[in-house]
Amino acid sequence: MSHPKRTLALMLFDALLINLALFGSFYLRFEGKLPENYIQTYGEAAVISTVALLFAFHFFGLYRNMWRYASVGEMLSIVYAVTIGAALTITVIYFIAPIRLPHSVSVLFWLLVTFSIGGFRFSQRLRQENPIFTIWNKSPRKVLIIGAGDAGVLALRELKNRDFQDGMPVGFIDDSESKIYLNVQGFPVLGSRRDIPEVVGKYGIEEIIIAIPSASGDSIREIVEICKETKVSNLKILPGVHDILSGKIIVSAIREVQVEDLLGRDPVWVDLQEVAQYLNDQVILVTGAGGSIGSELCRQIVRFSPAQLILTGHGENSIFDIQQELKEHPVFTEIFDIKDQEKVNVVFEKYKPSVVFHAAAHKHVPLMESNPEEALKNNILGTNNLAQASDQTGVKTFVLVSTDKAVNPTSIMGASKRIAEMIIQNYNYKSDTNFVAVRFGNVLGSRGSVIPTFKNQITAGGPVTVTDPRMTRYFMTIPEASQLVIQAGSMATGGEIFILDMGKPVRIIDLARDLIRLSGLEPDKDIKIEITGTRPGEKLFEELLTSEEGTSATKHKRIFVARPNNNNSEVIEQLVQTIRQRGSYLNRDEIIIGLRQLLPDFCMEKDSTQTKIAVNK
Repeated sequence: MSHPKRTLALMLFDALLINLALFGSFYLRFEGKLPENYIQTYGEAAVISTVALLFAFHFFGLYRNMWRYASVGEMLSIVYAVTIGAALTITVIYFIAPIRLPHSVSVLFWLLVTFSIGGFRFSQRLRQENPIFTIWNKSPRKVLIIGAGDAGVLALRELKNRDFQDGMPVGFIDDSESKIYLNVQGFPVLGSRRDIPEVVGKYGIEEIIIAIPSASGDSIREIVEICKETKVSNLKILPGVHDILSGKIIVSAIREVQVEDLLGRDPVWVDLQEVAQYLNDQVILVTGAGGSIGSELCRQIVRFSPAQLILTGHGENSIFDIQQELKEHPVFTEIFDIKDQEKVNVVFEKYKPSVVFHAAAHKHVPLMESNPEEALKNNILGTNNLAQASDQTGVKTFVLVSTDKAVNPTSIMGASKRIAEMIIQNYNYKSDTNFVAVRFGNVLGSRGSVIPTFKNQITAGGPVTVTDPRMTRYFMTIPEASQLVIQAGSMATGGEIFILDMGKPVRIIDLARDLIRLSGLEPDKDIKIEITGTRPGEKLFEELLTSEEGTSATKHKRIFVARPNNNNSEVIEQLVQTIRQRGSYLNRDEIIIGLRQLLPDFCMEKDSTQTKIAVNK
């Protein structure tokens, strides 16, 4: 029903309630027999009270409220409106009617109007609050909410907003002793986390919602492990209240528990609205646009109304997919290999981009150990081709997506990415283009990430393979990675390597166990974990900085910038030329010799138990 029609219907119904209240007050005062000398007063009071109260209701906004969400404020509005309307009625009747209203009638009238109008309005809220009114939902799923704070109340309200059709809360779990055995909006706090198994068994819980976003990763992990012991298959988590209020996440985003929740640090959020105006009305080119990072970059970029977004990549299927997803925006596609210098130059001359995000790379460490010449051709020669074309066509900003494996590399892939960083720093010294790099760790859920591999192994019944129980990695999410890349472009002055503070590294074996538990299974019981030994090129511990690089802070408290190194321009250009001339014919020994010209400490057998260099805050 439209707002005008709804308002008219409410006014008609309110007029009926007002007159019933007036009739009831006279009926009660005179015990059902209205004296003749009060008939004219009654008639005039009926007209005046109807007009006065409807005007007061309109003035106090009673026809603009959504009564399903009514609270104390709305109740006070009703009291104020009825009081003003009744006072106007009594005053006017006092001056124009032959006999004034009896005091008892005035009091009764105020009470009856308040209760009838308020009762009608709050019946919608009562129906929502009380599951008895949800009679069509014969057997709702029984839900236990962990956390009786703000987030827990939001979870409860979300279920109420859906008339409990998605589940009926049985109560809360909270570790605060001051809350245990109290009620939260009519639902009891049944105990602490150690009572979860007992509560689940006693009440037949079918779903658990974790609503304690302020808890640490270790605490969440402990709660998840307790919940998994109960065999409740449906386990969800509610995002933080801050994220909901800031608009990053809506209240309805109660979701399945994900492995990202167990990483032991808060997500890094960037206010892209503040920093990404440099993308507005510009021509943006993204390499590797069909990949995990590249495609998310494209999704973020189109929010800022670029003049054109050029999606480039080598694989036609992945580029087609992201093109179809973004077809409502001004996107264009180019299929080419970044090793093809001629085609790179043609594309750059055709579109003349203002900003380039270079996310195309060969990144699989063991695979590149078997195909080292391809790592050099793609990651070094390809990057050089793009940097050269950017310089020649006047690109304003060039952002290279790099990796923590480029720090003190022990793999061909890591070494090739470190030299790619050197190439863009080298071009920055001689070009008007601002060349920068962004260095981060493993991206959860990306192609080549350990998570999809673990999930496939779990689906197949195991075993889940871990190369070494001591192996740790820094992790971040795909949105974090893409936001960091866009942020880096806004802060670029040229030559920087931006680094994300990713908290503490996570043991891969712990990640494997958590993922098995999140799948409803027991590690080493339902799914075996097998230690396979480190693969060629792998380190036990990744690093964020070389010993020569220092860091300085940026305006974002979780992003740091490494000081540029002095690179040997002549050796870099000589290596690029060698790869261009002999790329596919280079043997492994020649490749390692060539890499060591720029990375003297590069050693495939390097001790991988080295200690990471912390980011200097």
